[in-house]
Amino acid sequence: MSDTVSFGYEEVSPEEKTARVGGVFSNVAAKYDVMNDAMSGGMHRLWKDRFVRRVKPRAGESIVDMAGGTGDIAFRLAASGAAVTVADINQDMLDVGVARAMERGMADGEGSLVWSCQNAETLSWPDRTFDAYTIAFGIRNVTRIDAALAEAFRVLKFGGRFFCLEFSTTEWPGFREVYDAYSHKLVPQIGKAIAGDAESYRYLVESIRRFPAMGEFEAMIRQAGFTQTKVEPIMGGLVAIHSGWKA
Repeated sequence: MSDTVSFGYEEVSPEEKTARVGGVFSNVAAKYDVMNDAMSGGMHRLWKDRFVRRVKPRAGESIVDMAGGTGDIAFRLAASGAAVTVADINQDMLDVGVARAMERGMADGEGSLVWSCQNAETLSWPDRTFDAYTIAFGIRNVTRIDAALAEAFRVLKFGGRFFCLEFSTTEWPGFREVYDAYSHKLVPQIGKAIAGDAESYRYLVESIRRFPAMGEFEAMIRQAGFTQTKVEPIMGGLVAIHSGWKA
């Protein structure tokens, strides 16, 4: 059996997936946040607000936001006074985030932000570094999800919490078919119109379809060592908040 992983609907080598995902996010970095608004009708902002409320960041905590390049989650976390490390494998995404932080005056503002180029599967930090680990709309793009979950567990302190916001499969009758048609047919065209890149957004849609179902992903989180795992579906499971604790 060949050692392959999914890149959208294709099966490729792990090395090829890592390289191709890097290319996707380099291509879309400049228009990433504009596209999020266009694709979700602005609803991604509400989902992220809800996600951060579940994390309950506190002043003085140390939090790593993995795959957080453009800073959307980090800015929300830092508003609590937490020290936030924004980690992403893609430097182009981090560069967009740093520019946004400078525009917001956050270098001297709420909390503290550190920007770090990191591979989620091989983090550079010592064991038990962070109080919380967050990842929003990024875990499905990781080449080895089990390795990323193991690293999340490793770098969390005992009592630390893991939170993941990710697309899933809605269980609302009828809505799934409507959303499938929208995402497969219209999202690539929106990507072409706004970002000049239909193929990258075609991959992003396909990556959602290949991501494990909510229950399956929760089992993966438990297998990584987390306890008290929980899934909170949004819009019937179109998006879900996954969480767990390091006992």
